Amino acid sequence: MNVVITGASRGIGKAVAEIFAANGHSLYICSKNETALYATMKELQVKYPGLKIKAKARDLSKKEEVENFGQWLIDNSLTIDVLVNNAGNFLPGSVHNEEEGLLDDMMAVNLYSAYHLTRKVLPHMMKQSMLHGSRGHIFNMCSIASLHAYSNGGAYSISKFALNGFSKNLREELKPHHIKVTSVFPGAVLTDSWGDYDNSNKRIMEADDIAKMIYAASQLSPQACVEEITIRPQLGDL
Repeated sequence: MNVVITGASRGIGKAVAEIFAANGHSLYICSKNETALYATMKELQVKYPGLKIKAKARDLSKKEEVENFGQWLIDNSLTIDVLVNNAGNFLPGSVHNEEEGLLDDMMAVNLYSAYHLTRKVLPHMMKQSMLHGSRGHIFNMCSIASLHAYSNGGAYSISKFALNGFSKNLREELKPHHIKVTSVFPGAVLTDSWGDYDNSNKRIMEADDIAKMIYAASQLSPQACVEEITIRPQLGDL
């Protein structure tokens, strides 16, 4: 399979890239940080000799760079079997006092990146489904913050609620085209967003936990679609 992953240089995105690489799939990865992205590519190539992997550094909070990345994928003439819309960012705040423009920033990276990239490649995916019987699968990295409000969630939570809405609509639209859509709702996961959080007591999840669930959902028969993956720490949300 050809697997496209955004936000692939760290955290959940990198873990997703790792599990698909380990199972012999070809990767097309993207992130904003060029240095970290190419370091990830090199690391995976060394670990999995023979892996086909290409990388393109783009800031997906900017529509023109999303369009450029999408066109790069199309120009590679690949069949897009799996698209993981993982690019995102978290900045805390409350609606009444968060910095001006925070909602715009959160919507740009957490919603519009997925919206514009999906729109760019969907005609290609729909065509390949019609002509070749290829069955695509889109994963949208939502969040527990997509499901309920919480203190200091603010613009971030709003943007993730919107991503969930996008994902639900997309699922309905793509049923006739045999393209699956899965919304992923992770709770607390040990990524850079948690800074120097001490997880020595294993209170929160690891990125690999989420990657394993995404990979498993991608391996089902064409007639089965996991619509939602909700995964929380064993002791519940923080």
